[in-house]
Amino acid sequence: MSIEPIGERLAEASAALRGAPQVSFEFFPPKDELMERTLWDSIERLAPLRPRFVSVTYGADGSTRTRTHNIVTRIQRSTALTAAPHLTCVGAPREEILDIARQYWANGVRHIVALRGDPPQGCGSYVAHPQGFAYAVDLVRGLKTVAEFEISVATYPEPHPESPSPDFEFHNLQAKIDAGADRAITQFFFDPDVFLRFRDRCAAAGVNARIVPGVLPITRFPQMLRMAQRCGASVPDWLVHRFDGLDEDPETRRMIAAAVAIEQVQRLQRHGVDEFHFYTLNRSELTYAICHALGVRAPAAAGAA
Repeated sequence: MSIEPIGERLAEASAALRGAPQVSFEFFPPKDELMERTLWDSIERLAPLRPRFVSVTYGADGSTRTRTHNIVTRIQRSTALTAAPHLTCVGAPREEILDIARQYWANGVRHIVALRGDPPQGCGSYVAHPQGFAYAVDLVRGLKTVAEFEISVATYPEPHPESPSPDFEFHNLQAKIDAGADRAITQFFFDPDVFLRFRDRCAAAGVNARIVPGVLPITRFPQMLRMAQRCGASVPDWLVHRFDGLDEDPETRRMIAAAVAIEQVQRLQRHGVDEFHFYTLNRSELTYAICHALGVRAPAAAGAA
């Protein structure tokens, strides 16, 4: 029997004293009526966990702009949740993007996730709009001229395929924080040490910002592999082995996915991580289970025993 190092036990005890962490959830605009019902069922299921905010993604070429706006305004008006729409630099001039931000502010939206964005599929490498914001740091500066938005940005604990150098991510993140961003949310990863090393390197590089790990519960393994390839996230051999042979066994696949994510977040929690961002893929079941394991639970009903 292995004995857990004393440092791990002390870290776990410290985490327990701090209480449940904060969480946030990401959703994407549905493409049809069935997917829309799934989305709102998921929002209803996760809302009692009282997330810090819920973000709504934005199509690579702005194609989901109207659907993103409709979801965000509905969340803002009909729930107690804080909605945080994504805004990207892709496919629009500066004033058009800032007009969107102004509309959000007028509708009570105070939090934006500012991203460079990916080019539309089949368009090759990223090319900035000639009258647009070139990168996320420029978008952050622009948003701050509109209003005092709370701004989250992205960061990559493993090098993005387009990264020009190993140290680029630290410098880029610091530039976004200096421009006015409040926190960074990481791309998903599966080895907790990937995040912990990145957090330590950020601190050593003088990056003074809250860095929130992005967690992806695995709903479909082949889809996850494609996503990982696009963003440069490594997929450990042990993870491939755990899902091997489960293509036609969704029940076991969900159990394995929950176990993997719970192991991941609990390890991070033992090392002082007190905030998590979940890429839900518009499904609530795994995210709800993982939050439960973290101690993030809906408040007891009044009068309950």
